[in-house]
Amino acid sequence: MWDAAKQRCLNPNNDDYKRYGGRGIRMCEEWVNDFSAFYAHVGPRPQGMTIDRIDNDGDYEPGNVHWATPTQQANNRRPARSGRWV
Repeated sequence: MWDAAKQRCLNPNNDDYKRYGGRGIRMCEEWVNDFSAFYAHVGPRPQGMTIDRIDNDGDYEPGNVHWATPTQQANNRRPARSGRWV
């Protein structure tokens, strides 16, 4: 989860970069450089859950992430201009 989020935010070659880093979504510096800092904030991953940003336009940072079910994640998407969810 941590590495995938970093890649979405920081790696222009990542398939999802345009929807994250490409639109300004970042990961806080402390987490980018230290998995243990990320883990200390979010704790162990509960089975069947993924990391989710509470404010979909906000960064991966303390206070804006939580573990969420796939349904919760789907409900936290932003609509695209075309009307499709992204």
